[in-house]
Amino acid sequence: MFDEDDADALGMLGDADDGAMPRRQERGDGRPLEPFRWWHLVSGRKLFSLAVPRPGASDVIYAVDVRSHEDGDPRAYLYRDGAQAVVSRLPAKFAVEGGVVQVAAGSYGLRRMHYVTPDRSERRLTPHPRSAVGRRLRLEQTHPVASRWIAATAIVVLIVGVGVNVPQLVQVISEIPPIAERFGTFVSPIHLPLWLNIALGTGAALASMERGLRLRYHWTLDGLGN
Repeated sequence: MFDEDDADALGMLGDADDGAMPRRQERGDGRPLEPFRWWHLVSGRKLFSLAVPRPGASDVIYAVDVRSHEDGDPRAYLYRDGAQAVVSRLPAKFAVEGGVVQVAAGSYGLRRMHYVTPDRSERRLTPHPRSAVGRRLRLEQTHPVASRWIAATAIVVLIVGVGVNVPQLVQVISEIPPIAERFGTFVSPIHLPLWLNIALGTGAALASMERGLRLRYHWTLDGLGN
């Protein structure tokens, strides 16, 4: 279990610079890490792990468990050797041995789940194999060609969504009376039926979900596309 008298653990709890607990964080209660269950796929639980080597000692095993909170916002729970050490709102930065773990959420999944060292090198934490992110990674490893096609299709769908929806959105905004009086109105060259706009929006959402499973995010594609 987590011991508050452990100097390494206390150092991990604080900010990487001054050892103070960041305002967005609070100490964990030491409870053990819950195993990943099949229904967590439906609830959207995300679970990642990280092994950090220590000279002359066994590796420190960290886990980051991301779940929705009762207020609707996700929380990241950092576990150290199986015991809950820190709870944080997102985005989160957990100071751990040798660097920090950065966690950031997007509209559809996570944008970052990376271990960053002082020399700015970084690597993604390992997703639980039974989680949605872990299953997508396994598809990438076992069927790389199919994975690349899925990823490319997602990008195309988002590009089409941005190209089609942005001009229509600009027209709607330009028709707001104060804006129209000052700048005039913009007429979109694209006018699609409602059902097609809904279909494109659904496709963009699915594409963003796919990219979220691979921790991919671009403000133009994923932001404007949704």
